[in-house]
Amino acid sequence: MDLTVVAYVIYLLVSVGLTVWVARTLSRNGRIFLGDVLHGDEKLADAVNHLLVVGFYLVNLGFVALYLNQDERITDARGVFETVSTKLGVVLLVLGALHLGNVFVLNKIRRRGIMEREQLPPVPPQGWAAPAAGA
Repeated sequence: MDLTVVAYVIYLLVSVGLTVWVARTLSRNGRIFLGDVLHGDEKLADAVNHLLVVGFYLVNLGFVALYLNQDERITDARGVFETVSTKLGVVLLVLGALHLGNVFVLNKIRRRGIMEREQLPPVPPQGWAAPAAGA
């Protein structure tokens, strides 16, 4: 079997496995964060979480497929390891960048919600009182 094909198979198996593992981990642990961002609306948090996971799969697996192409022929085992490690390193960096981007956006939404909640007075105004003399 051609070593380039071996490198392709290893790259696809590991990168798809990593993508699935990261997506499940982010989905499971991110649900709590989304619940806070969305003010405890569990149905909306689940829906947004699912949409984020689907988008994550589409973007990352699309990148993995596009990055599969290898221009040079691999002739030895060292070439297989170098090619696979380079490709997996780039995939992991893309996974990390996507994760940080999601967390950044969701944190901005969360902070905006916290600021809106803090602007509401804890007790509605009961009436107007004239300032005391000498104050």
